[in-house]
Amino acid sequence: MKRIYLDNNATTALDLLVFKAMLVDLQGPPANPSSVHSFGKEAKKLLQNARSLVASYFQARPEEITFTSGGTESINLLLRGIGTKGHIITSKIEHSSTYKTVLELEKQGLKVTYLPVGPWGAPLPEDLKSAIRPDTIAITLSAANNETGVKLDLETFAQIAHAQNIPLFIDAISFLGKESFHMHPGITAVALSGHKFHAPKGIGALFLRSSQKLIPQITGGEQEYQHRAGTENLSGILGLAKALEILQSDQIQITDHLNDLRLHLEHGLKKEVPIVLINGEGPRISNTSNLCFPGIDGETLLIQLDMAGIAVSHGSACASGALEPSRILTQMGLPPKMVRSSLRFSISRMNTREEIDIVIEKTAHIIQKLSMTKNK
Repeated sequence: MKRIYLDNNATTALDLLVFKAMLVDLQGPPANPSSVHSFGKEAKKLLQNARSLVASYFQARPEEITFTSGGTESINLLLRGIGTKGHIITSKIEHSSTYKTVLELEKQGLKVTYLPVGPWGAPLPEDLKSAIRPDTIAITLSAANNETGVKLDLETFAQIAHAQNIPLFIDAISFLGKESFHMHPGITAVALSGHKFHAPKGIGALFLRSSQKLIPQITGGEQEYQHRAGTENLSGILGLAKALEILQSDQIQITDHLNDLRLHLEHGLKKEVPIVLINGEGPRISNTSNLCFPGIDGETLLIQLDMAGIAVSHGSACASGALEPSRILTQMGLPPKMVRSSLRFSISRMNTREEIDIVIEKTAHIIQKLSMTKNK
């Protein structure tokens, strides 16, 4: 049985070119970039070159890039690093790494405004304008929602933040690799995670403009410009840099491929399963379809698809196992029955049109079988 992976918003397969880039460190002699001998100097040179590659993606200076263990750490460093005095603006559809961190900081005294989203699936600029206060110290939002793929109007939000001189923190973890990311002047910080775009797990980064100061959350050595102590994960950093280099050269073709597969999936399912609905009315990134199958239990459908060799998701991987209704869809105003009938299909550039044809056929067959069982 051919196994098909359509849970790429949870993690992606390692690109072979990324793997080869990592081998420079993994197969090389032992070396710590902080050591002063020749081995350490060679490692430091590799680290500096990788940092420059990542910085070039964000049109930034190398010292504005901090390497972390992943997106969750990047976001925690950013949010905890600004302290708890003042007011921030976010939404209740943020990834749990933002949402739960903000809830914790709120208990410690941070003032928070949560922007509404509704069925559109993303905050709107007019709501941001009305939420800004004299004591607002930051705006923190996702470039694209990890469950629905609905995009933030990043350019307009960046313009508002820039005009008001308020730092704008962007969670780009679910966005990078799907579409070109534009560094608008109003963006102060960007969090990213390598394993979402075919780099390894356990490596991420934070772009942070030098004008924004943070309190470090991991202290010890002098690494990462004193933003984050600890010996660098050099092999992971090399892989992250290579993955971003691939995006710089191939993103347009990648986006076209993802769009083609996503539209083929949605059109095919709508033809075979006319009841299917798309969750999120706003514009979406190229790889994500959050689909509702009214009258069908989503958990049952997910299990049946898995048994048929197709991996999809009931929502965020960070919330899986809880078997609770999606916080994202609930905050968008979907009734509980629709939330429980929804699944996320997330595509990568390694998927093929032939795979999507199989997914359409098997999903339609399973839904027909479940519907007949229910109606007996």
